[in-house]
Formats: sequence, C-alpha cells, structure tokens
Amino acid sequence: MQFLIIAKDGTDPDALNRRLAARPAHFERARKAKKDGELLIGGAILDDHNQMIGSSLYVEVEDRAALDKWLADDPYTKGNVWQDFEIHVMKVADLD
Repeated sequence: MQFLIIAKDGTDPDALNRRLAARPAHFERARKAKKDGELLIGGAILDDHNQMIGSSLYVEVEDRAALDKWLADDPYTKGNVWQDFEIHVMKVADLD
C-alpha cells in the first residue's frame, strides 16, 4: 500500500534543535528506505521563513500496521521531532 504522510514537528523552542540532532540518522535511514523501495519521495515542509517545521513522505509498505512500525522506528519519531501525523492511503500516478 502507498501512503502520504504529513509529519509535523513540535512547536516548542527546542523543536528545530531536536530535528537537527536527529537529522543525520534520519537521512541514513531514509537513504536505505529509498534503496529498498519503501520511501518513494520525501522532504521537509518549510514555513514562511524557510525554517523546517515538518516532513512530507510518500511511502510504500505492506499495510497500515507496517507503516505505523516504520514511522515508530524513524529517528525523527524516536527523537520527538515529529509530533503529529496526517496519514492518507494513496496511489502515486504512473506517468511513465
């Protein structure tokens, strides 16, 4: 199944510092997930001042339970960066 995830960072004063601290481990995991075909595309959501305030991801995993585990294992979740999730089942259009 494919999912669109909008993961919002915390809004407290230390939110950006938590993101920056977890970022290297998050990117390492994201590169592996991309190579394994789980992460289709992802990136940071920016505010009006170009500050990172969340992430958007297109993910392909077996089912919702697998997605929940996948998100729980991410360094941004473990590091309390992502604090609110909006999740939608979806299908990436095949435009090739």
